[in-house]
Amino acid sequence: MAIRFPSILHAKHILRRSNSFIKQAASTSLDVPKGHFAVYVGESEKKRFLVPLSFLNQPSFQELLNKAEEEFGFNHPMGGLTIPCSEDIFVDLTCRLHEL
Repeated sequence: MAIRFPSILHAKHILRRSNSFIKQAASTSLDVPKGHFAVYVGESEKKRFLVPLSFLNQPSFQELLNKAEEEFGFNHPMGGLTIPCSEDIFVDLTCRLHEL
């Protein structure tokens, strides 16, 4: 005869839910390769780009980050880092930074 404790069953249910949340979060972060981070760029429709961490040392990229900080602070509408510039300007800048 087994004795069931409602609090233990409730705790198991919470753990199952939290484990599934952790797996979902891990699967979304796995699509970003090591040494990169995701940003969202665009004026009306945002497009996701993967950026090498080395760009963080570049003054031109730091200017974009400063603009993002001025416009959004820590409240980014896409849930990730949103850079307020056109996609064309961003692609041009990242191409030039890749050549360095």
